[in-house]
Parts: sequence; structure tokens; C-alpha cells
Amino acid sequence: MTEATLRVESLQTHFFTKAGIVKAVDDVSFSVARGKILGLVGESGSGKTVTGFSIMGLVDPPGRIVGGRILFNGQDIVGLSEDRIREIRGNRIAMIFQDPMMTLNPVLKVETQMVEAIRAHADIDRLTARNRARDALGQVGIPSPEERLDAYPHQFSGGMRQRVAIAIALLNKPDLIVADEPTTALDVTIQGQILYEIQKLARETKTALIWITHDLSVVASLADEICVMYAGRIVERGSVDEVLDRPAHPYTAGLIGSVPSRNAKGTPLVQIPGVMPSLLNLPSGCAFRQRCARADDACAAAAPEPVGARRQVRCIHPLTEVA
Repeated sequence: MTEATLRVESLQTHFFTKAGIVKAVDDVSFSVARGKILGLVGESGSGKTVTGFSIMGLVDPPGRIVGGRILFNGQDIVGLSEDRIREIRGNRIAMIFQDPMMTLNPVLKVETQMVEAIRAHADIDRLTARNRARDALGQVGIPSPEERLDAYPHQFSGGMRQRVAIAIALLNKPDLIVADEPTTALDVTIQGQILYEIQKLARETKTALIWITHDLSVVASLADEICVMYAGRIVERGSVDEVLDRPAHPYTAGLIGSVPSRNAKGTPLVQIPGVMPSLLNLPSGCAFRQRCARADDACAAAAPEPVGARRQVRCIHPLTEVA
């Protein structure tokens, strides 16, 4: 069995606001092995991005991790000093943001930014770092990488900027990459190219990858495993084929049914009724019950616990049995 690069156990990340405690991530557990891709899926506000930020050590006050463990290569990185986290972040764990300009400084040449990212974690000369940066640009499909090193971010298209951001994430050959919807703003053609390259790079470099998205079609073609999040919790987890072909949780089935390609031409899109409840005021029992056609009194009595081992579902009345 492949040892997990990352193992998240009962993670709880809460935000302490004047209005109350927001349980953005509440009892989340999953793992991802070397060379594998995990898709983290859910609506906006479900806790996906906060989960990624928790792994990266980027949760700022009033938020903080209040429980659980994040085991990276066997070491619990929750509670490490800022200096120690900084050594790991950008070196052993990297993140690709939805907006590449969160990674790129608009007033610095690409070469400067990439070389500094390498030399911050490696004691090498500038020429060696520059050559590594050039190779990284070529690796993500940027033409004429030697010339592009001298360009500024505004001289790249949106798709090319995102490729540069991916190249920076790959610079130090990290063990884990957290990608937060990095292709959402790109056109379909560029998105497909980047997804292909990311998948290829993960396989070749044995880098573990967490791909955060709301787009099931992306996960279907990219990931090995999928975790479906709702209201701060993972409600279903399993292999991509199993979850998408035989969803066990009604929420997962609703997400799949709302994909346009799954609906007959000329018919209205299938929609999940209602909206996700506020994390400040979650209903008793199952957080999804007010939107679920299968809900009954038992669903209101207590929050369901995860059922299953290899595949898990958090539902009292699942659509299919899991093992």
C-alpha cells in the first residue's frame, strides 16, 4: 500500500467572529498518496478553500485550527512555528491559487520571481536557479521559455500567467500541491491543456495533488479520488468512478444531476432546491436535510456519522450501500 503524503484527521478550522463561531471546516478527514490526485468538490462556502489554507498554514485571525491533525509525510504540521511552516511552504508543499496574480508580483520580471522562489529554499547560485526556472516554464508548455523569463506578468495572457504560477509551484519539486480552482477563469481549450499537463506532471514527479473545484467535469477527467464537501464536512468520499457512477449521498447526486451535459437537450437543468445554510446557524442533525427529498425525523435528531471504510458516506438514508 502506498504511504500517504498527506493525511488529514478530524480537522476543525473555526472563525471566531462577533456574530458567532463559523465552523468552516468541521471534522474533515482524508488522505492523498504520492502521485495521486484528490478532488475536493462542493458549492461555494462549503469549506474547500479553508481546508486548503489550513494545510498550507495560511489561516489568519479570527480563524484558527481548533482540532485534528494534518500529517505531512508522517509529521503533524499543526502548531508548528511560523519559521518552520515557512520552510515547508513553497518548498515541500506548494499552492496554486485561483487568481495567478496572487502568486505573481506585477512589477517584477518572471525571472526575478522564480529565481527568488528557488533561492529562498536552496543554497545555489543565480545561474543554476535561472536554468531551473527556464526548465520549469518549458515543463508547463510555455514556448520560448528563455525569452519569457525576461517578461513581466502583464505581458502574458491569463492562461500563460496561470502556467507560470503552476511552474513556480513545481520549482522546488514539492511533495504536495494544493490547487484552488486554478482553471476556473480560463477558456475550455486552455483549461484542457493545463489539466492534461498537471495530470502528467503529478504522475511523472510523484507529487500528491489536491484539486479544489466546484466543477465535477474537471474532477471526472483528472482525479483518482473525490471528496464531496457540504457545510464544512465531507459527506461522501471514494474513487472517482464509484462516486460519479453510483453516488451514495443525495447531495452528490444533486451535483451530478445539475451538470448540463447530463440533461436532455431542451429540458430544464436539474437543481438542488434551496441554498446551503449559514455556517453560523446550521440546522440540527444533518445540515443537508432541509434540501433533501429523503429527509425524515431521524435526519433532524442527530448529525450522521461517516459510514464505510474504503468508501464513505455521511448519510442516514444513502442512495446506495457503501463498503
